[in-house]
Amino acid sequence: MESSFSRRSFIYSISMLAAGAAVASPLVGFGPQNKLKLVLVGTGVRGTSFWGKRLVEQYPDKLDFVGLCDINPGRVQYAKEYMGVNCPTYTDFDKMLREVGPDLVIVTTKDSTHHEFIIKGLEAGCDVLTEKPLTTDEEKCKAILAAEKKSNKNLIVGFNYRWGPYMTKIKELLQEKAIGEITSVDFNWYLNVHHGASYFRRWHGLMNGGGSLWVHKATHHFDLLNWWLDSDPEEVFAYGKLEHYGANGPFRGKSCRDCNHKSECNYHWDITKNEHDMKMYVANEQYDGYIRDNCLFRKEIDIYDKMSAQIRYANQAVVNYSLTTYSPFEGWRIAFNGHKGRIEAWLDIPWMKNEQLDQSELHDAEMNQSGDQETISEPLIFYKTWEDYQTIQVVSERAGHGGGDKRLHDKLFLNPQADDPYKHAAGIRDGIMSVLIGIAARKSIETNKPIKIGDLTEIQPHPTRGHLA
Repeated sequence: MESSFSRRSFIYSISMLAAGAAVASPLVGFGPQNKLKLVLVGTGVRGTSFWGKRLVEQYPDKLDFVGLCDINPGRVQYAKEYMGVNCPTYTDFDKMLREVGPDLVIVTTKDSTHHEFIIKGLEAGCDVLTEKPLTTDEEKCKAILAAEKKSNKNLIVGFNYRWGPYMTKIKELLQEKAIGEITSVDFNWYLNVHHGASYFRRWHGLMNGGGSLWVHKATHHFDLLNWWLDSDPEEVFAYGKLEHYGANGPFRGKSCRDCNHKSECNYHWDITKNEHDMKMYVANEQYDGYIRDNCLFRKEIDIYDKMSAQIRYANQAVVNYSLTTYSPFEGWRIAFNGHKGRIEAWLDIPWMKNEQLDQSELHDAEMNQSGDQETISEPLIFYKTWEDYQTIQVVSERAGHGGGDKRLHDKLFLNPQADDPYKHAAGIRDGIMSVLIGIAARKSIETNKPIKIGDLTEIQPHPTRGHLA
């Protein structure tokens, strides 16, 4: 009885934390004899590293993986070896739930299938933690919301960008009203020809897999905007087009490793040089036919590779947003205009610091989960109207998404009672509001009309966040 109560109390605590409520329950009763029981469904790179191997290595006395599941039997077996766990593997999710009785289900499958496992997990009496994006369309949002309300369990969305020191400093200034009420924002995100192209090689290049980069990638950016502005999006008008990848390419092949155009294609990527990818993907193509180094010029690609949107918020702030997927460099920049001043921030814009960054390795460095926390210092500019501007140096890390990964995990699994004055933790409303912007952008492109967020689900936008759905 005591063991069961302790586990339930912990799950409730982190779930309520994620929903933005105060956490009153400490990690009572957890230790070597009473660990949190986890299962992971979806054993690709993200699941086995960020939500897998890292948790195993960092929190061995707090949690225990009791099951791994994937539709690909070869990949799930490799995941077990890579993560260093001793638990059964499954290709049948329902069977896994019945046999191991987990406390928490972690969902890292293809985006378009997130809803299936979230709903089944909630219905089985488990709390659920899902990788972003929450899901890919408004109907699945409604189904998830209904399942969460029907159950007595909770849903956590793994937004990690919020937790980085650089992002947090921006939030701190905005929350303190350092530049007054925000009136407008310019937000530009640049994916380089290495990282950006990778989406078009994978299942993300098909609309029915990831809902386009409006959802899969930009959900990160929209969540940051919602969090920074402390408001809900109200209306979206967008443009988008596929004009660089897909059928626009000069040639195409079956896969990069089997292509006849290796010597002339600047985008050629040799997967055979990566032992981990070879073991995880190439060795297991026989089971599900998934090709990790697919041609990014294949004709079936149907997502956009350039995107631009105007977003009006319920607090009347207006955002101009763009996403480019074939930039020479990887980075982003943002500017907030307020009644009392302006904040400008950016990361990895090479000429800003007169430096040359290795663009082919930049994303790998950001995704690094090895525990290497080498610190970096990055500036942001704070303008106060009628006064000289200030340069504020923010110390953070490049690895682990700017230090956000470690801080998110520590909050969930190590220090759930720690103060969170900037409301980093994200729950179901945050997940839904972030994807609805991307869904609305898709619909706007299709109809050439502005789309109201309130027309997509039962959740109505509020000028300030924190309201119940």
